[in-house]
Amino acid sequence: MEYYIKSVIPVIESNYNKFTMVEKTIADFFINNQKKINFSAKSVAAKLFVSEASLSRFAQKCGYRGYREFIYQYEESFVEKKEFMTGNTLMILNAYQELLNRSYSLVDEKQIERIGNYLNATKKVIVCGKGSSGLAAREMEIRFMRIGVDVDSITDTDLMRMQAVFQNENSLVFGFSIGGQKEEVIFLLKEAKKRGAKTVLFTANNRDDYREFCTEVLLIPSLRHLNHGNVISPQFPILIMIDIIYSYYVEQDKTKKKILHDRTVQALEETYTEKAE
Repeated sequence: MEYYIKSVIPVIESNYNKFTMVEKTIADFFINNQKKINFSAKSVAAKLFVSEASLSRFAQKCGYRGYREFIYQYEESFVEKKEFMTGNTLMILNAYQELLNRSYSLVDEKQIERIGNYLNATKKVIVCGKGSSGLAAREMEIRFMRIGVDVDSITDTDLMRMQAVFQNENSLVFGFSIGGQKEEVIFLLKEAKKRGAKTVLFTANNRDDYREFCTEVLLIPSLRHLNHGNVISPQFPILIMIDIIYSYYVEQDKTKKKILHDRTVQALEETYTEKAE
């Protein structure tokens, strides 16, 4: 795992919308900074024309006990970036590697294990999303269906609202919304949670009120602050987390799930053979 670096940058980005204007100034500095300087509270406060207390509040909103703990992690993970990229291929590959690093920084293995346990305990799984997130929802349906999970993906607004009525304590609902603001996805999660279902939101935007209707909020890296992020598929960060969950889930009963997977592959091969004949 030496190639990956635990970074505070994805944590800052996922909490960005919580910040005051002063805290956003601090956030922008740490997100965009590429030089090793004196990061003491006194020095940074003077540089940004903010108070040391503002630095402390900023750090606490990021989930740290204070600025000292925050800056320790920041300095540990700080890597001076080289901007000598040439060619579109290298540019894209570097952008994907950056997203992998950010995913590594955000992933919580205990949370992934809990979600794997929810999958094992549930009778019905619903996965919903719109646009690119809807394509990721369809991919999750196909992946997990092949190992015996009773799962449906929903990308239609009306179906999301109708399905909300049928969820109960035997249901597990995944909602994909990178910005965390897709009304129909949020509606389904809220209604499902009211009816006793477990709910998991994949989002790049961490908000306190999500905890009211989400059993788990699974953070994914944002493309917003990523150089050349507009040419990267928004599905990619979601698919990374789906693959991690899939891996944990399969490991919980590897032999049984491998048999189910092989049977589905065999069934597909038989279908293709019959068509060829």
